[in-house]
This record gives sequence, C-alpha cells and structure tokens, in this order.
Amino acid sequence: MSPDPPDGPRTGAAPRDVELVPRLEDGGYSKEAIEARRRWLADRTGAALAHVGAGSIAGEALRGNVENPIGAAQVPLGIAGPLRVDGEHARGNFYVPLATTEGALVRSYERGMVALSRAGGARVRLWLDENRVAPVFLLDDVGAAREFAREVAACFAGVRAAAESTTRHGRLLRLETHPIGREVIVNFCFHTADAQGMNMAVKATDAGCRYLVAHTRARRYSIFSGFDAEKRAAGTLLAGGKGKKATAGALLPAALVRAYLHTTPAALAETWRLTVLGHLQAGAIGYNGHYANGLAALFIACGQDVANVANSAVGITSFEATPEGDLYASVTLPSLSVATVGGGTGLGTARECLEMLGCAGAGGAPKLAEIAAATLLAGELSMGAAIASGEFVAAHEAYGRNRPEPTGADPAAGGSG
Repeated sequence: MSPDPPDGPRTGAAPRDVELVPRLEDGGYSKEAIEARRRWLADRTGAALAHVGAGSIAGEALRGNVENPIGAAQVPLGIAGPLRVDGEHARGNFYVPLATTEGALVRSYERGMVALSRAGGARVRLWLDENRVAPVFLLDDVGAAREFAREVAACFAGVRAAAESTTRHGRLLRLETHPIGREVIVNFCFHTADAQGMNMAVKATDAGCRYLVAHTRARRYSIFSGFDAEKRAAGTLLAGGKGKKATAGALLPAALVRAYLHTTPAALAETWRLTVLGHLQAGAIGYNGHYANGLAALFIACGQDVANVANSAVGITSFEATPEGDLYASVTLPSLSVATVGGGTGLGTARECLEMLGCAGAGGAPKLAEIAAATLLAGELSMGAAIASGEFVAAHEAYGRNRPEPTGADPAAGGSG
C-alpha cells in the first residue's frame, strides 16, 4: 500500500526516509481502510493502538470531520449536577456532561451547581447571536478609503443578496468599516442559526467581497484580516459579536454560601478584588477564574469546535457582597461559540451528550449557550470559594492526583495524603 504524493506540484524528490500517510482511492473512510492505515502506523511506531481502534463511530460518518482517520480518541466523561437554569431557552434542572482528564474539575463544578440550584438557580439571558468575518480591502489612498466606506454602506442590499445566495441558513445582518491607513477592514456580521457557522460565513463573505470589488473603488481584498478574532483572544471580543453574548447571575444567601461553599460573601468579594488586581497587572483580557476548564470539558463532550475556547473564554466574572450580606455572582460571556448542528455535533457520544441536555439538532444552540453560561458561573463560584476558604490545595490533593485508590476506598472520605 504505497502512499500517493501530496496534492500540488512536487518541487523535488522527497528524502528516502519520508513516508507519507497512506491515501486510498475512496478517501480511506471504510472500515477496512481505517484498519489498514492503523496497521501501517503501528508497524512504523510500535504502538499497539488497541484503544484508538475501539471507537464506535463508523468510518464513513467521519468524512468531512477528519482526514487520514485511524480511530477515535477517548476522554473520560463525567456528569455534574443538578444545575437549575432559569433562562429564556433553558429552564429546569440539567445534568451537564464534562469530558476531562483533570481530577477535581467535575466535583468542583458540581459543588457550584448544587449551591446555585439551592439558591433557586442561575438566571441566564442572551444578548447577541451572531458571527463575523473581517476581510480587508486595499484602496489607492486614505481619501479613496473614506469614499469606499461610503460605498459599502450604499451597496449593502447588493452585498447581502450576493452573500446570502451561497447559504440557506446564514443571514447578513450588517457591515462595519474600520480604516487602517489606506486599507479598510469590513466586518461582515452574520446570524448563523444553530451552526457555529464560520465556514458558511467565509463562503458568503467571499461572495460579498467580490460584489464590492465589482461595484466600488476597492482594488482587491484579502478574506482574513485577523480582526474577527476567530479562535484567538482579543480585546474586541469583550464587545461581543463573535458567537452568543450571554450573562448568568444568581443571588446566594449568606447561610447557603457558608453551608455549601464553606466561606462568606465578604470573603468571596475580597478574593475577587485581589485577583482582579493580579489580572490587571498581567494585562489579561477580561477577568475569570477558569472559564477555559469548563468550556473545554463541555466542548469535548458535546462535539464543539474546541479551538473556539480561545475566544469563548474571554469574559468577566463578578462577585458582589450585597448590603444585606448576601452574595451576587455573575458571569458575562460576550463571545461564546456553541453549535448543535454541523461539525462534530452529530457524531457518536457528542450527539448523546447533546441529547442528554435536550439541545441536539435545530433550535438547540441558544439553549446550549444558556446551559454553558450557568455551568461557568458554577465553576467560578466553586473555584473562588476554594481559594477564599483555603481548600484549593486540599481539594486537588484529594481528587486531582492520579493515584488509584485500593478497591472500595473513597478519596472523598480521606484517601491517602
């Protein structure tokens, strides 16, 4: 089974010790092809790959999601809850699947969820629901750039028709212009329904860009400027427009904070203030304890594009001690990218986890976003409380170290020191 050369022209003969991954005529997605590729790799690396080959997703179902398939990666999956959510799309109690190898994470999120649920739940609201692509256009000089911005506004109807001709689901909401010298970045802002929608939006944007070049003074364009902050942290994300903007908040009585979080509202507010100072000194974008932890675990479990953790984890957590001595806690997630159709959302365990949350398929993305926001609020409460109470190190010692306990032992009951 000799490999085909990579696509594109060859610039010279490859060294003799370079062996390319086998590529087969059918694309290599049949069961036999995947097994053959796995054997080929095992022969060359010495790895047995038994677990990699034990995945339950049929090879043909992987087409469009991965190339050169050899099986599936397995990540431990835990469940945390109950999480009571009072949203406009998610209402009631939920048990949240979290895929992770970090001990203490599921238990920590569950502690925060129980505290929230005992307090009546997290109230969650969505403020924006859109995605963006930001091409850059080249003009002759700064004067032409200013005139081009006026032309963009006048051409909106034509640009929208061109863009929306490429998709059944995406809608172009508006165009925003941002000049840099004689270049102009144009933000194409889309509603992408229940899909994350970046591939859809890029195709639509390209059609819109070609319309602008044909009908304005722009000489040419580059489809990506970097201004859209796709899969990277950026200050512009705090304003929203990259996914769903969600807020979640809850009022927790002081007695409940003491009983379930082992601290006080005043101590949590002080911990928040002190760690805000550290974030400022570090030049952090936004403020949070560990959004990326919960997002990555939820994204892996539910078949999300995990790289979108980079933009989704930009946000702001707030802990306030009220005049009555209680705690008001909130999270603001301005650029939360989640989907319930497309990508990996229909594959194997991802589909089952979305079904567990009642979010699978069309209409589920707003509900998933609200559950995600409430989940992150729970995680912020638990981590903040662990720091404020001095339990952070002890919790990780009990749950977060890979030390198998003797049969029948419960690390929560003490474990080994």
